[in-house]
Amino acid sequence: MSTTENNKDIKTTPNDNEFENVKLNTWQSIKKFLAELFDIRSESDRDATIEAVKKDISFKGHTAWILIFSIFVASIGLNVSSTAVVIGAMLISPLMGPIVGIGLSVAINDVETLRRSFINLGVMVFLSVLTAFLYFKVSPLTEETPELIARTYPTILDVLIAIFGGLGLIVAKTKSGTIASVIFGVAIATALMPPLCTVGYGLAIGNASYAGGALYLFSINAVFIALATFIVSKILQFPLVRYANSKRRKRTAQIATIIAIAVMVPSVWLFIKLLEQQVFEKNAKEFVKNTIKYEGCEVVKFTQDYETKTIDVYLIGRLVPNAEITTWNTELRQTEQLGDAHLRIYQGADQSGEVAEKLSNEIRTGILEDLYVKNEQLIQDKDEQIRFLENEVALLKIQNVPFEELSEEIKINYENIQTFSYSNKITTDFKKTDTLPVVNIRWKNSVSSSDRKTDLKKIEAWLKFKMKLDTIQVSEYP
Repeated sequence: MSTTENNKDIKTTPNDNEFENVKLNTWQSIKKFLAELFDIRSESDRDATIEAVKKDISFKGHTAWILIFSIFVASIGLNVSSTAVVIGAMLISPLMGPIVGIGLSVAINDVETLRRSFINLGVMVFLSVLTAFLYFKVSPLTEETPELIARTYPTILDVLIAIFGGLGLIVAKTKSGTIASVIFGVAIATALMPPLCTVGYGLAIGNASYAGGALYLFSINAVFIALATFIVSKILQFPLVRYANSKRRKRTAQIATIIAIAVMVPSVWLFIKLLEQQVFEKNAKEFVKNTIKYEGCEVVKFTQDYETKTIDVYLIGRLVPNAEITTWNTELRQTEQLGDAHLRIYQGADQSGEVAEKLSNEIRTGILEDLYVKNEQLIQDKDEQIRFLENEVALLKIQNVPFEELSEEIKINYENIQTFSYSNKITTDFKKTDTLPVVNIRWKNSVSSSDRKTDLKKIEAWLKFKMKLDTIQVSEYP
């Protein structure tokens, strides 16, 4: 039988057709589901978004005072290293309005809005830094706190937060009915206010590196929020501003394009540089952890500098031979992203020149600081134990009072006493609890009040000496 005849005998069954239909319908359903899941155009209100962004750009009256108050709150939070206070300040900060306005105005070729955004952003930044500067200049608390130090230099994580935070912000703003919780979340995540407060702190204490680093961090956040706004506005095809004059329209488009390129190119370059720095630091830490090992020797400190491509390792213990250090350098040159780095080893046993000075000034200081902190804690713990034991000893003395002996002696020395009683009174101020020994005297009716007072003082002094107590309460029955 021929092949043609065989093919004629093979027929498509109804089950095969049904399976193909199910597959097609399932694929279409999945495509429809994904399209609806990630679609942001259908619920975007372009005109309302543009109007809302332009409204938030304005900076006067209430907005100015809100900014001043929020800067004060943030500065206090940074000053006392309170994360909760800093977050509260970021929630009421109006700083993001002009930044979003810059990104949107570039996307829609709106030069007038761009000009207003830049002016208002400049005024906001100046007022924020001035407010923080005045606070830290007047405040008696000027020591560095972890919250302040964390805002003195950007990392790759700050760039990523600014990018995705800016994307979340503008997407929330484009939705019909603004999602306030998203805007608050972005305000917290991007953290525009703390860097400006840190700029004021750096200027107040005369530390230019702190001020410059914090301003650098703020600039990164602002640029990437604006860039995210620009990208989303282009994706959603926001309508361009139309000008009656064709030459003006063309010139405006050119200006917007130049500004967009001027923002994006340095941003991309900055992102790459920060990424390279982060990779360098990460690889340097792993290299020191996994490679710098020698029996009888410990790494007490290491630093890495991306700019000079140097890794400084401080060792203590046995002296590492030069052959081992040469091996470490060879492995360093073979390590990814560290091929051009230079390893410098400082050893505790080497007391020559610069090495000895570095070990004396840096390592020993660090070790002594650690020991001081630990000793302070030990001293505090011992003081607590001593106080506890002293209280226990006093309590045992009180519990083991020779009452019979005392009553006999007091009867011999003071004939006018009718009754003598002893008890322990427990008192508390809700912070600590004390046990106080109490003695009560009842006098005969014939004793005058002046004699009673004189004898009570004598009895109190006698009981303190006799029982070896610092405090005892002696009183008479009413």
